[in-house]
Amino acid sequence: MAALEYDVFRGNKDGHIHKTTTKRGPLERDEVLVKITHSGLCYTDVHYRASGCALGHEGVGLVDKLGPDVRGLQLGQHVGWGYQHDTCGHCEQCLLGDDMYCPEAVLYGVKDLDQGSFATHIVIRESFLIRIPDSIPLEYAGPLMCGGITVFEPMFRYGVKSTDRVGVLGLGGLCHHFSLDLAILRSSFYLRWAAKSSFSVTRITRRMKHLSLVPQEFYATKGVKAGELQAGETANKLFVTTSSPPNWDLYLPILAPHAVIFPILVGRRHSFIPMFSFAAQHNIKPMIEMFEMSEEGLTKAFERLAEGSLRYRAVLEWK
Repeated sequence: MAALEYDVFRGNKDGHIHKTTTKRGPLERDEVLVKITHSGLCYTDVHYRASGCALGHEGVGLVDKLGPDVRGLQLGQHVGWGYQHDTCGHCEQCLLGDDMYCPEAVLYGVKDLDQGSFATHIVIRESFLIRIPDSIPLEYAGPLMCGGITVFEPMFRYGVKSTDRVGVLGLGGLCHHFSLDLAILRSSFYLRWAAKSSFSVTRITRRMKHLSLVPQEFYATKGVKAGELQAGETANKLFVTTSSPPNWDLYLPILAPHAVIFPILVGRRHSFIPMFSFAAQHNIKPMIEMFEMSEEGLTKAFERLAEGSLRYRAVLEWK
């Protein structure tokens, strides 16, 4: 099998996004070459924009070539990947299924720096590619590979019950205006899951905006002091989607005894299976804006994300 060469987009120390070429040897063992069709844009990409690494980690596309040991994928199949590219496979965390905590994990922006989802292709091991149902258009699948799984994971893994009263703190990953690209995606999962599981949802955020996203109850906390937040009945579960520690003096009084607080972390590979099944069954899609996968398109999408004007997820697409 011939050596591989494909285009990737990187940033530089000045934040300028430019196209470069990645070269790799032939596919080995269980490696798969994926032809990228779409990629979501996440604020984590902003953090790495000036690092020089290949950018993007919410990628989806088509299986293009197979390594000699690949057994479960076929050419042309829809697949995606997220923040993780690989793990050791033998540490305690990997054996427990908590591969996102593997100390040797190959993570976006930390290792495998010549590969990203803002590219023509990527090489990923078969076991780290997620099969995407044909019923989910690929442009909608991209944002689910990081933002979607991150919020689905705690609900699925820790068993939110039909009798629970659930609070969601923040509009998204960075709360405030930079987080609006995640608000629709996250609230879609919380509210659809709530509708099917019959638990109630309360959103608590800093400002009254986008009231069409409001669940059963909505409380704006901007300017509210500790002890002043009145949120009706206490919550059994609290999902924290902010990127910095909240003022716990403000929120602890609205929690029930034995309430559980869930910080939002990257999801396990296993959780992608029920997430995509649930999204396909209930037609859950993020609200997206499309941009061309090019230097100009990426620059524009990054600018819109930084200024908080996206409605609501940026998705890059090869034209």
